[in-house]
Amino acid sequence: MVPDELDVLERHPKTSKPGELMRPHNMTCFGCGAESPHGLHLEMYAGEGFTVEAKMPVEQWMEGGPGVIHGGILSSAFDDVMGMTPRLLGPAGVTVHLQVDFMKPIPVGKTLHLRAEILGKQRRKIYTEGVAHLGDPERPVARANGVFVTVDVREHFAEHVENSAKAAEYLGGKPQL
Repeated sequence: MVPDELDVLERHPKTSKPGELMRPHNMTCFGCGAESPHGLHLEMYAGEGFTVEAKMPVEQWMEGGPGVIHGGILSSAFDDVMGMTPRLLGPAGVTVHLQVDFMKPIPVGKTLHLRAEILGKQRRKIYTEGVAHLGDPERPVARANGVFVTVDVREHFAEHVENSAKAAEYLGGKPQL
């Protein structure tokens, strides 16, 4: 999936330092937005190199099969954590491909640890992988691979920004994107 000829990765000088909390994609983002009424409310931290980490309590409302997380919720968490990695390089990115491998059931009531890493970059495409575990990194419960494309967020979302709960703020010239 990752091409052979890749661009050199350089961490953006203004990105979060390792261990620092990263800014949400936007305040109403389902994955990381504090103002998303039904969201995951992930807090993501920049890691070493080109990594992002987060923890997510697996709550009752996330249940799919009896007593375990719904696969769509897990996929959303991977999408958001992996989708934060482009910010380590500079411009934001949007998902163009996401593949999740569900390895073991993830019980409600546990804390899920997520880690995403950039594997490489080729022009605007950023290749990532994600791993989830329940406290022991040597025992993953799920893995994911994704491709994100860097975009100018104002241009990319211009056609749909009026549908946002924050449309007035965004259209008023102070977007949080």
